[in-house]
Amino acid sequence: MTVRPMRREDISSIVQLEKICFSSPWSQDTLLSELTNDTARFFSAFYHENFAGYLGANNICGEVYIGNIAVFPEFRRLHIATALLENLFDSAQKEKANLITLEVRLSNLPAIYLYKKFGFFSMGERPNFYSSPTENALIMTKYLQTD
Repeated sequence: MTVRPMRREDISSIVQLEKICFSSPWSQDTLLSELTNDTARFFSAFYHENFAGYLGANNICGEVYIGNIAVFPEFRRLHIATALLENLFDSAQKEKANLITLEVRLSNLPAIYLYKKFGFFSMGERPNFYSSPTENALIMTKYLQTD
């Protein structure tokens, strides 16, 4: 497995993955704009040279916000999400970020378990944050060691 920064040639696979995983998928134009966004920290994961998943985050003033993390169904349970998160943690530590935060559907127990395993904790809920179906989001945050 390899993880590297997102490239233009990854966008079509990410658009396909977005449609599979999310009720409000990001568009190709939105993803392309992240390639030139100075705050963007987007990573692509490959399993045996096949595009397997991606993570999209933004580092704004030392606070890293994960917008999306997704893995194709056939590559789940192969630690792809773990590798993507570890890559983001390394990047955030090098940039001396203070924290990483995200929202997750309350019903997405596998993701919540993964985030807790990495030291994220619940900071509250955002009512009706998601649509199709409408659902609250759990806000999860991980504080980082800074020197």
